[in-house]
Amino acid sequence: MNSAALIGGTGLVGTQILSALQSIRQKPTIYAIGRRETPNASANTKSIAEPDSEQWATRFKSISPTPDVFLSALGTTRAQAGSFAAQRTIDFDLNLSLARAAKESGVITYVLISSGAVSSKSRMPYQRLKGEIEDAVKALDFPHTVIVKPGLLVGKRQESRLVESVLQTICRGMRMISQTYLTDWWAQDVEVIGRATVAAALECAEGKREKGVWLVEASDILRLGKQQT
Repeated sequence: MNSAALIGGTGLVGTQILSALQSIRQKPTIYAIGRRETPNASANTKSIAEPDSEQWATRFKSISPTPDVFLSALGTTRAQAGSFAAQRTIDFDLNLSLARAAKESGVITYVLISSGAVSSKSRMPYQRLKGEIEDAVKALDFPHTVIVKPGLLVGKRQESRLVESVLQTICRGMRMISQTYLTDWWAQDVEVIGRATVAAALECAEGKREKGVWLVEASDILRLGKQQT
């Protein structure tokens, strides 16, 4: 991997992906696209700050040469967005716009952070939304499409999410008994998810995976998250 572009690099998972990218021994050039300067910059990280998210696709297309890998950890909640329609504008419309820009620019490996147990046929709005963006990026037919599907995200957010906080408390309690059997299948640490995401991208970029769609489920996340990049 010579270079990679990351969107959503300031979120809970995105910050861990950025850290894992910065830890790659070969030190690829990292383009971090967002509304503001990347707070955790390094010598090989180039921050592309653009307050207008509608311009992100255009800003990405201006990168030369085109990055080998495009990673999206972009996402929000209905509460943060203000409505489900506004959430869809980010989680689906903006993600798809960027994925199309990546495809048109010739990106080889596209990586999307999604969620476990989602489907475009679900009756639950959030699960259906996530399933729809998965289907949409699959249809773009990148040489490599990697969809990372974690369970509960275990990590500390800047903002509070009541349900997630309660589940994390339950998870920590169960881990005191047995992490492997009681929690690994439904909850993963964000650090592990970040490392796994980058490890999966590297396997594709280095030709270690067959072309096509790779759904990185919980077992893959745990395995890949232990690797050193």
